[in-house]
Formats: sequence, structure tokens, C-alpha cells
Amino acid sequence: MTTLAPLLETFFTDRLQTQRRASPNTIAAYSDTFRLLLDFAQQRLKKAPSALLLDDIHADFVGAFLSDLETTRGNRPRTRNARLAAIRSFFRYVAMQEPAHSALIQRVLSIPQKRFDRRLICYLTSPEVDAMLAAPDRSLWIGRRDHALLVTAIQTGLRNAELTALRIEDVVLGSGPHVRCLGKGRKERCTPLTRQTVAVLRCWIREREADPHAPIFLSRRGGALSHDAVGLLVAKYADRASRVCPSIREKRVTPHVLRHTTAVNLLQAGVDLAVIALWLGHESIETTKIYLEADLSIKEKALSRTAQPDVSPGRYRPNDQLMSFLQSL
Repeated sequence: MTTLAPLLETFFTDRLQTQRRASPNTIAAYSDTFRLLLDFAQQRLKKAPSALLLDDIHADFVGAFLSDLETTRGNRPRTRNARLAAIRSFFRYVAMQEPAHSALIQRVLSIPQKRFDRRLICYLTSPEVDAMLAAPDRSLWIGRRDHALLVTAIQTGLRNAELTALRIEDVVLGSGPHVRCLGKGRKERCTPLTRQTVAVLRCWIREREADPHAPIFLSRRGGALSHDAVGLLVAKYADRASRVCPSIREKRVTPHVLRHTTAVNLLQAGVDLAVIALWLGHESIETTKIYLEADLSIKEKALSRTAQPDVSPGRYRPNDQLMSFLQSL
């Protein structure tokens, strides 16, 4: 009888940390998945996690766990698929360690990803960006910090984890200003900074007067901001900005929406997709193509090129309400 516990421990210590050198974010996500799986097993099988056998985690059991994620926890298909990816990774490791269980392993690996509707990405327009950047109260220390964070996020398109991991030494404000970050897949990249962003960061770093190894965006307690803290402050300023720019109310603004905004701004400026993929740290240009779907102006330009010679280009726009009223009399 093969016990699950030693296999799971060596999967994290040997496979993920030593062999693959997985990022802390990947390890944390996989750890969350297996904590949920073991809790589910304890409730369903009435066994302590350390007493579970590999045979207990068969395909039907994993399928029941994935269904429970959606029904009980309210997880969406994307989250469910991410949990399944972690479980698959573990069973691919087990296949090398315990070939005698190949039949069980193959059945688990054959569980399909769940298909889901792909919605258009959400991003902020120029007026909405202006309203967001004007929302922090810069007469306060925390307002100046948040303003610098929002400016950096919208201009660079850094992921939330990349933004919170930034140190003062990662920001170069001299010749060729840029920020360095270690992105997804342990890929280091440099992102250039505009003059406006340089000016904001220079003022903020001067005010900090901190050690170069210190986080550039720190919490009230002096440590790096957490992912959740950044999400909360983005939501707070989106709510505040919606009082000035009501269209923001129709959007769920998250740190990743700021990243989408960067990509769409680059696309609208005529930057090539391959360059945008490098800017954002995408593994494949196929990932970057989602922004072509989101930007309606590109499709309108294509439409104008194919319009008949005697037809004025552009979209239909209704008359002013007052003019419509007068015409109806």
C-alpha cells in the first residue's frame, strides 16, 4: 500500500523546489490546491491526511473534488482548471516514482479541462485612467504612495506579484530609465519608463530615503505590500474615480485590468504585437492576441478601408436628444 504523504512531500521539496525551481507563487498555488484536496478527503473519506493512500485519490474522487469546488466554493472554470493543473503535475511526478500505479495515474491525467466562455478583456479608457490617477489624496503619505503605484502599474503593465516585489534598486531613473523584474517563469525583463513616470518615482524614492534593497511600495508597517492590499487599494480608487467618471462603475477594476490597459494603450499607439508580448513578459504572442479582440478602434479602421466609395466611414451615432425631439414634432 502506497502512502500519499511521502510522495506529496517529495513532490514539493524535490520536484518543485529543487528540480524545477518553481516560483514562490507557483508553490503557494499548488499548496492551496492540495490543502483543499486533503480537507475534502478528510470530510469525504473520514481519514486524516497523513493516513491517505495513493489509491484513495483516484479519478472519480478527483472529479468529485473538482465539482465540489464549483458547487460549494463557487469557483469558476478557470480556477477549477488551475486546481486540476496542480493535481496533474503531481500525478506526472508520481508516474515516475510509482509505475505500478500507472493505470490509476493515467485515469487521473485523462480528466479534461473544463471549457468556458472567453469574454472580452476589461481595460480603462484615457478618461478613466485620468480619473484613477487623480483619485489618491497626494497631500497624504499613503496617497503619494498609491499614486506612484498606480502610475507605475498603468505605464509598465507589471503583474501584481511583480509590482509588489519591486525594490528600490530595481528602478533605474538615469540614462535609459527602466524597471527590472523577475517575471513569470523566472524570466527577468526590463520595462522602459516614460518621463512622467520617472518624475513621479523620483519624488517618491527621494521621500522614502530607504535602503536600496527595501520594497519601493511598502505597507504602513514597513514591509512589502501584499497582493490583496494592492487589489483593495485599486478597487478603492476605482470607486472614488467613478464619482468623476461614471463609466468606471460598469467595470470591475483589478490590478490585472491595469495591465490590460497598458497593453491596449500600446496597441492603439501602433506598437507591434511581438513587442507588446516582450513588454508584458508573455511566453507566446498568441497570448497577446486577446488585445486585438478588445480594441474596437482597430476593427473600425479595417471597416473604413473596406467601405464603399460613396459611403461615409465610421459607426452610426444617434442624433442629439434635443435635435431628435425637434425632428419628431
